[in-house]
Amino acid sequence: MSTVAPTSSREHAVTEFVVVLNAGSSSIKFAIHDLADAPARFRGQIEAIGVAPVLKARDSEGKVVAEHSWPADGLNHEAATRELIGTINTLLGGDRIAAVGHRVVHGGINYAAPVRVTDAVLADLDKLVPLAPLHQPHNLAPIRAIAAHAPNLPQVACFDTAFHRSQPPVVQAFGLPRSYFEQGVRRYGFHGLSYEYIASRLSEVAPGLAAGRVVVGHLGNGASLCAMHAGRSIASTMGFTAVEGLLMGTRCGSIDPGVLIYLMDSEGLDARGIEALIYRKSGLLGVSGGISSDMRTLRSSAAPEAKEAIALFVHRIVREAGSLAAAMGGIDGIVFTAGIGENDAATRLEVMRGCAWLGVVPDEGANEAGRHRISAAGSPVSVWVIPTDEERMIARHTRAVLTIGTK
Repeated sequence: MSTVAPTSSREHAVTEFVVVLNAGSSSIKFAIHDLADAPARFRGQIEAIGVAPVLKARDSEGKVVAEHSWPADGLNHEAATRELIGTINTLLGGDRIAAVGHRVVHGGINYAAPVRVTDAVLADLDKLVPLAPLHQPHNLAPIRAIAAHAPNLPQVACFDTAFHRSQPPVVQAFGLPRSYFEQGVRRYGFHGLSYEYIASRLSEVAPGLAAGRVVVGHLGNGASLCAMHAGRSIASTMGFTAVEGLLMGTRCGSIDPGVLIYLMDSEGLDARGIEALIYRKSGLLGVSGGISSDMRTLRSSAAPEAKEAIALFVHRIVREAGSLAAAMGGIDGIVFTAGIGENDAATRLEVMRGCAWLGVVPDEGANEAGRHRISAAGSPVSVWVIPTDEERMIARHTRAVLTIGTK
């Protein structure tokens, strides 16, 4: 099944667009931006890559403009990228892709800012796969596919770790022999593109808070908190890898490393067994006894295990919010974003109640309605819901690196 909405046949000057790709383990999200800093012209994704891929794209008004499905044997990431670029070219009609920007989870020591992709850059990023095994290989696959089939098309890598490089060395360090720090064993932090976008939006949504001390919660299947002061990262819950910190959909979050040594001895787990345990079998899925990694399913379940998983998720958020407030020497505001943060009023309310000691006074009606501000008018700490847009942030960086369009 395949449909693509027809494009206009009228003659017009060729317009250039930036395509943004955000590739995961079984999906590739995309957004098509013009060269001005505006919301995406089109958005969509290919889901179920490797199983039974389905592509759907919508225009800026939410109308479906392209759909396609493939047989159950599916496509790999390279083939999915080719199909995606073909669909994007069809949607653009006579217009042109000027560049492609990519979300890349890990930039390591060497990449503290977005960079144009070269063979040498790609080789460097390949070395970081062990630090982000669930993300990095899939982030790099579309870059390779485009380089192979359109070698002259500029590509820009934008890193989830880059925003946190403003943190001082003492925040990045582990209590290990210092030679490891020099080798790159340090706290990097993730979800940086999301946090960077929220920092840019704060000056518009809550100007009085933009220069203050804010804890931002990027709460989704992957979840973290970031302490921001005047729009800069001060500390975050994620560290060397994207498994540290909060309980997540299938990731355990912070854990006593002695537990892992114990499991290696008692269960005979090797490194790959530990990796599968902490990345894929734990978190909300594991604590709920296998019910689900999806907060919506857990909220609708009457099982005590589901309630316990939610309670642990909230407990970790509240505990880490206090830690980040301490790192900043105080707190002026809290921002919720990403899938759970933007859409789950129950989780937001439970977190706000847990943060009452910090000075949070919720406005339950505003929270239920999903308004921007969800704290009471007199709350010493204001609380906000701000949708994130990592793709728009990547489009901004791509234009800036290539010095095209709006800077």
